[in-house]
Amino acid sequence: MAAQQNGSAHTNGVANGPASVKRSEPEGEFSFSAEPSLEHIRRLQAEFTAERDWSQFHQPRNLLLALVGEVGELAELFQWRGEVAEGLPDWSDADRERVSQELSDVCIYLVELAEKCRVDLPQAVLQKMELNRRKYPASKVHGSSKKYTEYTD
Repeated sequence: MAAQQNGSAHTNGVANGPASVKRSEPEGEFSFSAEPSLEHIRRLQAEFTAERDWSQFHQPRNLLLALVGEVGELAELFQWRGEVAEGLPDWSDADRERVSQELSDVCIYLVELAEKCRVDLPQAVLQKMELNRRKYPASKVHGSSKKYTEYTD
């Protein structure tokens, strides 16, 4: 039902299916596709929602609760597996595809929630990353997982 409500069932040209799941090479560096942009995803989702007259249901609170639900579905895929290696090398193609689908649902709801809250998500991410650089200077925190409040000057 969530996939139908958030638009992931019909992506209007966005990669869907096994091609969206990339096998990670241990020594290779991962990168996202250049397209679609977050703005393109936002427009596709807005169109999907409008075509179905679902805007009445897609308000911030409902979108947040749907997002939390999708994060829970993603968490279920990792539950009881112990530590999981980067790239999910020991996972079946079917399990990797389920991860791809749930991550897509999370992304779609996050982008739509940002739209409804009028948050320019790419700009907000850049600002947050700059804040994190100041809170966690590499020279001070390298190799440590402590919270910034635990460091002394």
